Amino acid sequence: MDYSELLLPAGSLVKLKTAVLYGADAVYAGTPDMSLRTQSSFTMEDLEEGIEFIHQKGKKIYLTLNLFIHNKEAEKLPEFVATLQRLKPDGVLVSDPGVFDYLKDNAPELNRFISTQANVCSSATVKFWEKMGAKLCVLGREVSFEEAKQIRRDCPNIMLETFIHGAMCMSYSGRCLISNFLADRSANKGKCAHCCRWHYKLHLRLKDGTIRDLELTEQNKDLFEFLLKEEFRADEYYEIVEDEHGGYLLNSKDMCLMPRLNQILDLNLNSLKVEGRNKTEYYAGTVARAYRQAIDDYYQNRATWKPDIYMKELYTLQNRGYCLGFFDGHLTDLSQNYAYTRTLGDYLFAGSIVKWDGDDAVFELRNFIDANETIDFLIPNSLKTYALTLNQFEDAETGEVTSKVSAGQGKKIRIRPEMWGKPVAEVKKMLPQYVIARKFSPLNGINKEMYEKNKDVFEKMCENK
Repeated sequence: MDYSELLLPAGSLVKLKTAVLYGADAVYAGTPDMSLRTQSSFTMEDLEEGIEFIHQKGKKIYLTLNLFIHNKEAEKLPEFVATLQRLKPDGVLVSDPGVFDYLKDNAPELNRFISTQANVCSSATVKFWEKMGAKLCVLGREVSFEEAKQIRRDCPNIMLETFIHGAMCMSYSGRCLISNFLADRSANKGKCAHCCRWHYKLHLRLKDGTIRDLELTEQNKDLFEFLLKEEFRADEYYEIVEDEHGGYLLNSKDMCLMPRLNQILDLNLNSLKVEGRNKTEYYAGTVARAYRQAIDDYYQNRATWKPDIYMKELYTLQNRGYCLGFFDGHLTDLSQNYAYTRTLGDYLFAGSIVKWDGDDAVFELRNFIDANETIDFLIPNSLKTYALTLNQFEDAETGEVTSKVSAGQGKKIRIRPEMWGKPVAEVKKMLPQYVIARKFSPLNGINKEMYEKNKDVFEKMCENK
């Protein structure tokens, strides 16, 4: 096997089609009932349409059945599995041994894939699942590059998948109990409240039992350091950073392995996975486009490949700062963000072409646009963009013309043929349905400083090989 597929999340039918448009070889999706996709907007009708669309395009789709079930969910298995047999996906992602065994006995024709939920981190575990009849194992995010290399060498006859991009979890993904405990939202069912990213405030309890805030001011903020110590390492202190907004103890940066993509591709893993089922179609399209071009360019000319131009694209996405995850075998404090949980970036999702109505493009807005503001359409199968500046906006339904527009409630505008500045037939071919667009929205002040600092830290991290 000398070709790794690019696998994108599909949290909705539109995201599915956008991911394919921008170069995904395969997508993974699920229904709200029996997977870690509780927030998925897929209906069964959407899934049927999506699977038909995927197979017409010669791509693959994997469906998720990857929660750890309770008895009430076990009762639903027969009906759900019968539906899977009818839909005929290219694989079913499973983590619960009981679910795996049920599929093996009752739907042996379905390819059984082992989900990241199963925490596969060793050759021994991969071999176990291979003996059980699994076709593919998704390696845990905690697996390092050297470990993945060893697993590939030890297990040459089973398909392997690894994560290359997306949010990191401070615990085992989907297995953390903090959200369950604090918000009654189960990560096992994809409803994580991300309590690890909340800000926490230090309080003091006085001897009389009253609790007081420790108020940080310009006068006293430099007088304090907040430190944790645990009993087995009495000489080591763990600093907790707190500012006027609070402290962020468990806030991981986002994983981005683009700078190490050449090494990953040399492992001959079967599938390279992007996380982000709850993110927008702009995220799906931008990430797919960058990695698609990077993968193709590497296979075409390995000797001269560099990650810089593809990273430039990934930096246009809102992010918490990038890190290399467990690629090097261990995490450092550079992989966490103790200062804030906001996502930052110099670009915003402007909208997408939801359809061509004759020679008119119907463009759904996802952010406000002012007259004479330029939006950049991301051209599929390249890293090029097509810039368009509009001086007025025509409502796609009412025909009302305004000098600025805001997003909301499916707001759409109509872009007439004469507005493009080139023959509309050429534009329609270049920018088909589901093409996404972005707008430049430069950061400033402290947000700009934090963004640049994160970028510098990541680039220094990537220099250490």
